[in-house]
This record gives sequence, C-alpha cells and structure tokens, in this order.
Amino acid sequence: MTGTSNPPRILVTRKMMPDVERRIAAAFRATLNPDDRPLSAAEILEKCGRHDGLLLTSFDKLGPDFIPALPPSIRIIATHSVGYDHLSIPQAKARGIAVTNTPGVLTDATADVALLLILGAARGASWGDRMVREDRWGETTLISPLGHDVSGRRLGILGMGRIGQAVARRARAFGMTLHYHSRRPVAAAEASQATYHQHFEDMLPNCDFLSINCASTPETRGIVNAATLALLPDGAIVVNTARGDIVDDGALIAALSSGKLAAAGLDVFRGEPRIDPRYRGLDNVFMLPHIGSATPGTRSAMGHKCIDNLEQFFRGETPTDLLTGD
Repeated sequence: MTGTSNPPRILVTRKMMPDVERRIAAAFRATLNPDDRPLSAAEILEKCGRHDGLLLTSFDKLGPDFIPALPPSIRIIATHSVGYDHLSIPQAKARGIAVTNTPGVLTDATADVALLLILGAARGASWGDRMVREDRWGETTLISPLGHDVSGRRLGILGMGRIGQAVARRARAFGMTLHYHSRRPVAAAEASQATYHQHFEDMLPNCDFLSINCASTPETRGIVNAATLALLPDGAIVVNTARGDIVDDGALIAALSSGKLAAAGLDVFRGEPRIDPRYRGLDNVFMLPHIGSATPGTRSAMGHKCIDNLEQFFRGETPTDLLTGD
C-alpha cells in the first residue's frame, strides 16, 4: 500500500477501468491483466503463488476445487461483484481467507436494466428490432404484432433488498401495483408501499410481471420452476437480473413455448455465456448479455470498493463488505 516499503501483492484476474488500475497499482504490488484474456482456474492458481490477495470477478470460472487449491499466501479475495455464488464462502472461512464483495454501488444500474427488461419483454423490443433490421416493417397491421401493457399492471418482486427496492421505486412511476416476497418484510417506505407475502407461492397469483432480484442461495436456486410458474396468471411476464440458477430453464422455456407466459426478459442465465440454445429460438424472449452493472461509473465504483476492502484488510481492519465474518 502507498507509504509502505513492502506493499502486499495482489493478482487482478481481469482488466479493470483505468482509474481503478491506476489506484491499485499505486497502492499494491499489482499483477494486472492488460490484455483482458480470460484466465482458467488453473491459470489463476498458477499465477497467484507469492501473492497475498486476489481481485477477481464473477466472469472467472473457478469451480468447487478452487479455494482448497489456493496457496497459503492468499489471505483475501475481493470479488468485483455483488453476487458471490462463484465462490464457496464456507471453504474460504475454513481456510481463514477473507472474502469481500461490492454491494450498494450497482443498485441503480441493475434496477434500470430490470425496468428495461420489463418494458422490452412486454413491448416486443427484440422482435420489433428484428423487423426493422430485416425490412419487415410492412408486415405490421392494426392487430399484429402486439405487445403488452405495463402501466397499471401488477408487479411481484422476489427479493426486496437494495435492488428490489430500486425496482419498486421505478415501477411505482408506471403506476404498477406492487407485491414482494423476501426473507423478511421491510419498512413500507423502503418497499414503496408494496404488499408483503411471507410465502413466495402466495405472491405469484398477484403477478402480471415477476421481477427476480434475490441472491442465489441454496434456498433460492431453482425456486422459479414448473410448479411456481404455474401459479402465475396466464400471460404473465418474468424478468431476471439476479442469477440464472434461480430459474429452471426447462420450465421457463416450456411456459414461454406453451403460451402460459407471454414473454420473458433475461439478463442472466445458468451456465452463461453458454446458455440453453432453445432461448434463441423464442421470439418472446428479450435477452441481454449480463449487463446489469455495465456502465463506466458503476464498474469504476465496484473496482474502488474492492480496493477499499483490500486496503482495510491489510491495515488490520475489518473490511466493510466482509462476507466471511461471524
């Protein structure tokens, strides 16, 4: 760190925003990835010897054997993401390795994308764009193709954390009636006066739209499945800006193909970027390549939050965003 004769060594697995790289190079002995070449788990393990910490991302494909194979020199992992399903927190705790993430700074950017997915899926942004690009505008009539109304409809939010609350505020501007399910209720003002449902299944019949904003945990993985999708009203629309493994792909594709669901808007997928190819053949799916946090300001803020946590740790302080605490 700046002002020390022997600053800690940090391996950075992907290229960061320029201001982030300048700061980390000034504060640490940093090994950067200037070519932004994706590194395999084996390459990261090979490179991180003699390093004290890792700054990695949710793009890194690590696997369950990664943390047990880390060299003993690694004392902290700062992940450039809010989600941490790519890391085993119990394994890190067992090894005595601190893990931090970046909550708070990408709330607005991700909530904006959730609204983009709601509007894009409902109003046919993907098929409308293709019609213009393919010179098929002349095929439109007064009765076909048609999208779906958003204003005044019912929105159910799965997960009323920071991002869920930001989605609720935005949806309120469209006159939507709001419902939510979370592990626990939040203050009415924080939930934009949304109605709380203790059980996820009880909320679903009230949802013309379902926005998935919860963390990926053992309890939520696969929670959107054939049984729960069946509880939605016919013609509902599902959007996901959280994590792909919260959704059962086969069940969602079947519901979209049968007409049970009118449409879906997806920014995240199980196994991304190698998504289930059946999605590509559906005209009623509006898809984005996991761009929830993809703005310059947000990506910079995430990087600086990683560095804040690293600096706090190496000063002997508890990092603000520690995931491996008691």
